[in-house]
Amino acid sequence: QVHPVESGGGLVQAGGSLRLSCAVSGNIFRANDMGWYRQAPGKQRLLVAWIRRGGSTNYVESVKGRFAITRDNAKNTLYLQMNSLKPDDTAVYYCNALFLAAAPGSWGPGTRVTVSS
Repeated sequence: QVHPVESGGGLVQAGGSLRLSCAVSGNIFRANDMGWYRQAPGKQRLLVAWIRRGGSTNYVESVKGRFAITRDNAKNTLYLQMNSLKPDDTAVYYCNALFLAAAPGSWGPGTRVTVSS
């Protein structure tokens, strides 16, 4: 597996929840800080949550208190629990190692999240 593979997206009403998963190559996952990014229609892809190799987490202000990023190093899988979803959360969500963010060929297909009002 070369690229991350994201899953778990879908259509949800505002206020609902989704849990995204991302399978990552073990060589990349275990050794690096990982992040969830999203790209809304017509906008740039932006980092929204990241988790250090040691487990500490950070969030952008717009998702703080609603999203939770976790990692399972035994399964080489990254998760994003999204609660209290808002229409502004509508986007394609991607995961990647932070150090690969500038490498165009490193991205997976993403998973689409649509939040209806």
